[in-house]
Amino acid sequence: MGALAIRRIYAGLSATVLAFVLLPLVAIVWVSFFENRILSFPPTGYTLSWYARAWEQEAFRNGFLTSVETAMCAVVISLGLGIPASLALVRYRFLGRDAIQTLLLAPMVVPGIVGGAALFIAFIELEVLIDRDVTGTFGGLLVAHGLIALPWTVRLVTAGLAGANRSCEEAASSLGAAPFTVFRRVTLPMIRPAIVAAALFSFVISFIDLEKSIFLVGPGRTTLQIALVSYLEWNLDSTVAAVATVQILIIGTLLIVSDRYAKLARAF
Repeated sequence: MGALAIRRIYAGLSATVLAFVLLPLVAIVWVSFFENRILSFPPTGYTLSWYARAWEQEAFRNGFLTSVETAMCAVVISLGLGIPASLALVRYRFLGRDAIQTLLLAPMVVPGIVGGAALFIAFIELEVLIDRDVTGTFGGLLVAHGLIALPWTVRLVTAGLAGANRSCEEAASSLGAAPFTVFRRVTLPMIRPAIVAAALFSFVISFIDLEKSIFLVGPGRTTLQIALVSYLEWNLDSTVAAVATVQILIIGTLLIVSDRYAKLARAF
């Protein structure tokens, strides 16, 4: 088989994978403009009314605000815990290091519904122990979302630190810079793409979470994903597609802006 044939096969496989990823997104955006009152093909026409209908739904507005608030808090939690943990894992050798790293990354591989149920049961046991509400509180929801965001920070910042040039840090230390100054003036700028990528992925993974939230969200509060599922129980129109399109637009904008200022490719 010649080099040209190999390149064509590779191009064909790449195009297939790209289509597999992009076509569902394109379909969702397309459906969001359907005029049909009940979702069906082919469309009878096109309209923007579903976007207005989505905005008129109080559950969607409140769910969006709750999801954004929760995701931003999850970013703060994951960065606050993940950056020091990554520094310790990369810069130091100690007993149980590999076990701790595996434990920190475990939420990435545990099925969401299993993790949500486990946290729910753990919070109930904690309530019995301390005689205070935990399940159904905003604090409990933040703990869960911080937990699912933390592995992304640890993974990305660890990779960033492993690829950083330590000679720059050593040079700063040899010139008399204190450890914190070295970290602030040398290490942080070198791993900035990894930190930005970690913040972005933490935000997205928290924003789109359903499994943990559906177990732990309290009365009178809802996230956007729960609101979408609840709406789909009784409605089959393009409102959900309109909400999904807005989510795609927000996440895509975040990716583009973040890459513009932090070059996210350097974090991987």
